[in-house]
Amino acid sequence: MARGLKKHLNRLNAPRHWMLDKLGGVFASKPSSKPHKSLGMLAVDPYYVKQIERHVMVDGKVRIGKIYPAGFTDVVSIPKTNEDFRLLYDTKGRFRLHAITGDETKFKLCKVRSIQFGQKGIPYINTNDGRTIRYPNPLIKANDTINLNLESNKIVDFIKFDVENVVMVTGGRNRGRDWSN
Repeated sequence: MARGLKKHLNRLNAPRHWMLDKLGGVFASKPSSKPHKSLGMLAVDPYYVKQIERHVMVDGKVRIGKIYPAGFTDVVSIPKTNEDFRLLYDTKGRFRLHAITGDETKFKLCKVRSIQFGQKGIPYINTNDGRTIRYPNPLIKANDTINLNLESNKIVDFIKFDVENVVMVTGGRNRGRDWSN
């Protein structure tokens, strides 16, 4: 019996929000487990990657891996066509590419998963897309949202997780819905 992680994924077992047809083949591209959780990401099909290789940027960096995942709030840019998109959920919980302008490609909103202390007491935060940022503002707590500058990888601003704030649900049956109290 084989040991370790599987590198393939049956098409029928893929998450529903990928919107794959049943008769499109037996397998689907399984994204690598780099920055996002396995259910919160989308892989580009290797068939299309050969045609668009080195022409797609995710969060301002060229990604050439065939199964590199793009997840919630990632900025996807295609420099050849001067198009920029942000990957968001629609109201039915499916991934949609939302067109954005040039100014919006410079930042990204990330949820703070946890705050921890490293060696010699250096504080750092972990975000929902796998980033680790050292020396954050001491007022930032878990579940807050940070505005991250993608060019310098620095925190520009943060939004407290509090009553009366508008949020987008990222899991469960209500995924993709905006809620305000």
